[in-house]
Amino acid sequence: MNQRDTPCATLFVSERGNPRSADRTLDPDAERIAQLLAQAPLFNGLAQDEIARFTRGVREQKVDKGSALFHKGDPCHGFHLVLTGQIKLAFISADGHEKVVEIIRAGQTFGEAVMFMDKPYVVMAQALTDCALLHISKQVVFEEMAHDPAFCRKIIAGLALRLHHLIADVETYSLRSGRERIIGYLLREDEMDGEGHSSGAVSVRLPTSKGTIASRLNLTQEHFSRILHELTDAGLITVEGRTIHIPDICRLRKSLN
Repeated sequence: MNQRDTPCATLFVSERGNPRSADRTLDPDAERIAQLLAQAPLFNGLAQDEIARFTRGVREQKVDKGSALFHKGDPCHGFHLVLTGQIKLAFISADGHEKVVEIIRAGQTFGEAVMFMDKPYVVMAQALTDCALLHISKQVVFEEMAHDPAFCRKIIAGLALRLHHLIADVETYSLRSGRERIIGYLLREDEMDGEGHSSGAVSVRLPTSKGTIASRLNLTQEHFSRILHELTDAGLITVEGRTIHIPDICRLRKSLN
């Protein structure tokens, strides 16, 4: 496993000797970490000094492409925020087959649920690209939750949203065809790019390999490729490496009906 951890500097110097005192001066490195933490939806709405209190339990991590961040059965001591790159969460069967559960991108967090369960990881995490992450220790999270009911509600809301997405995944795998899953995925990628085109030509860049995406959609790579060929023959898409060109996204959307 090729990863490098960098502990963060002291959070702040308090003139009153109270780590929760409002009268304090942020350490420059802690201020930088606080600004990075602010990128996560979990910390939206918190004041800078409130976010800064978490930096005492943060360490920076650099993980090379292909390296494992953790394996199933490893102890969980907190959760992660992805700053750059992509992390794959997956199950590995006894015979080596992989099922991708989720692909985590910059600005997203993972590991909160396992942290609260106080159990080891049930999946493995691997870097799909060179990654920069922050690890936030569960001790500091628990301490801040004890003092901030609003933060508790944010944590609960975040976990509820994850559960909602999990239920949506189960529905998709159970009730939707492979063709519908792939079209739905392409439409979501367009929305995640910040464009959300309602009509016209669109190009979607797949964030990782087709095999990884196929596993995420609960499809074999062969089935995934076959459906892409079928969509190409129907004139709904053209494939250029990892770039999917959609001549008319409105037509692609209507093909789901």
